[in-house]
Amino acid sequence: MALNLIKLCVGAESVEDLEDWIALRLEEKRRAGVAVEHFHTTRMVPKRVDELLDGGSLYWVIKGGVQCRQRLVDIRPFTDGEGIGRCHLVFDPQVVRTQWQPRRPFQGWRYLVPADTPTDLGGADAGEELPLNLRRELSELGLL
Repeated sequence: MALNLIKLCVGAESVEDLEDWIALRLEEKRRAGVAVEHFHTTRMVPKRVDELLDGGSLYWVIKGGVQCRQRLVDIRPFTDGEGIGRCHLVFDPQVVRTQWQPRRPFQGWRYLVPADTPTDLGGADAGEELPLNLRRELSELGLL
C-alpha cells in the first residue's frame, strides 16, 4: 500500500477555499506561460519517495481536521537561491474530499500510513455528507 503525507493547510478556511486558490494559481501560471502544475514547496525532503509516489497523497488538515487530499505526482528536491535545500511536492490538481478526521496542529509534514488515513467521500457517501460543524461535533463526541 502507498505511503501518504499529512500537512496543515495554512490560510485555507475550507476545502472550497483551497480549490479556489489552486485554480487561481494554475490560471496565473497559464497566463505567465510557465509549466501549469500545482506544487507545494517544503524545506524537508521525504526519504521514502518511492513509497509516496506509488499512489500516495498529501492529506490536508483544514480548521482542525483532515478534510481532503491531493495525489502526489512527483517529489523534486532542489537548492534555492540562498543555497538552502528545499523540495517541491507536485500534486494532481484535483482535490479529493475525505471523511473529516480531527488533527491537532503540528509543524511541517508527517508520514501518514494507510491504516490512519480517512476514507474518501464519494459514491453513496457523497449525497450523505454532513455539514462540517456537525461532523466535527460528532467526531469530538466519538460518534464518527
